[in-house]
Amino acid sequence: MPAILHLLTISIGMDPNIAKFGSLQLTWHGIFTAVGIAAGVYLGAWLGRRQGVTEDDAYSIALVGVPAGIIGARAMYVLENRARFEGQWLDVLRINEGGISIYGAVIGGVLGAVAYGWIRKLPITRGLDAAAFGLLLGMGIGRIGDLINGEHVAKASSLPWATEYTNPASPAFTYGPTHPATTYEMIGDFLIIGIMVFLFIQFWKYRPGITFFAGLVLYSAMRFGVSYLRIDSGVNCPNSVGCPDHIIKNWMSFPQVVSTCTWAIGMVGLAWTIVRKPQEAPTPALSTATPAGSKAASARS
Repeated sequence: MPAILHLLTISIGMDPNIAKFGSLQLTWHGIFTAVGIAAGVYLGAWLGRRQGVTEDDAYSIALVGVPAGIIGARAMYVLENRARFEGQWLDVLRINEGGISIYGAVIGGVLGAVAYGWIRKLPITRGLDAAAFGLLLGMGIGRIGDLINGEHVAKASSLPWATEYTNPASPAFTYGPTHPATTYEMIGDFLIIGIMVFLFIQFWKYRPGITFFAGLVLYSAMRFGVSYLRIDSGVNCPNSVGCPDHIIKNWMSFPQVVSTCTWAIGMVGLAWTIVRKPQEAPTPALSTATPAGSKAASARS
């Protein structure tokens, strides 16, 4: 039986490292992360123009949101793994050595973009609807790199689609067949995008925000479930060495605590967008510059 299960396992032997330029290591994870960010920004800007946000403002939001996302990604990783940095806090700045959280990237990026939109008096809820598609698309594409590299090791599995990494450079090389947890998340990202498309078509004109908050609720629930399969998330760690700090021991991992909080925020936001009065339909911003009067009018949403 073990031999049969081994035959059903999906073997991945690709080297996760593509090339090295001095101290800079180019990986498949890095390539697909960059492609995901570029695709997400483009899609968000394209949808943003149809929500009354000019192209200039859309890309300005991205210039704020992307660095804010990087800061958030590192900050949440450090918070989740704070025991590793005690007495060595300068290591927090060594992001080039790895260690980021995609959840932190989402939270940091959204907070940075919302702050910029509030300062510029842009239509925040409409902008969030557009950004939600870009965020999920970017995360979904980025997870392709995780699949190739063997990032975020999951529990052992005997399912036909279990993945086994045969390249010694892969983080999952010594773990045998495991659940492709990040691939589950990638599939979830694309399914949520499909649901959001339906909601966006139905509600984008008069109830902005429904698409974003519904996506937040769905992503939080999906991430909560997938985290049970990962052994790099505290509650599933095989031992205490190298594992993130527990928040609620033997019950919830750090990502699941964050998922619970974001799910609650999403539910409150969803209720708010449903009960408030319908908003004025936006005027698409087809040019790269919008007169001050038009911008002020669109900010009412």
